[in-house]
Amino acid sequence: MKKNPIILTIAFMIFMAMMIIGGCATPAHISAKSGAQLWGEACGRCHNTASPSTFSDVDWDIAVKHMQFRAQITEDEANKIVEFLKSAN
Repeated sequence: MKKNPIILTIAFMIFMAMMIIGGCATPAHISAKSGAQLWGEACGRCHNTASPSTFSDVDWDIAVKHMQFRAQITEDEANKIVEFLKSAN
């Protein structure tokens, strides 16, 4: 029995879409962490963390945005960290 290439292509596309959507979700163990926890873990693994009062809110926005790439953190994690730093400032 010959398989229809269109059906196989559609099935493959559905499979890939499910993989992409599932891969973009933030894992529950990360989304449950507070900004303070993420700040300590993500920032503290490479250098001493600065006091939240060290920089202004605008400076923290810039610093966290810059470090987001280097620390390999998600947008949600970065937002939680900035929120914590601004509230503790």
